[in-house]
Amino acid sequence: MKTIVETSKAPAPIGPYSQAVLSGNTLYTSGQIAINPETGDLVMASIEEETHQVMNNVKAVLAEAGMTFDHVIKTSIFISDMDNFGRINEVYGQYFTADFPARETVEVARLPKDVNVEISMIAIK
Repeated sequence: MKTIVETSKAPAPIGPYSQAVLSGNTLYTSGQIAINPETGDLVMASIEEETHQVMNNVKAVLAEAGMTFDHVIKTSIFISDMDNFGRINEVYGQYFTADFPARETVEVARLPKDVNVEISMIAIK
């Protein structure tokens, strides 16, 4: 059985997918990019601001499911330029305090709306 998780505090999907799906105690989030859910605009002034927006979007989806970053067990990060890894990692690290989730970071040729970073997570309650 699955439950679709939706919140207006994160960007609406731009395709045929859900913001997240809850199956039992496990939440699977779709990849989030730096769209401001209030304005619909991309936040791309800097890679740091972009990453903060992505993390805030994921945070909103987690919250809608009654979870926090403490519940995250796995993260996937897709970036368009591995030269931004350190700056993205610096921001990403601010959202976790200990017992960090497993993670991979992969450089890709292109991301939706030509953003620089997309992040998805798996969390267990």
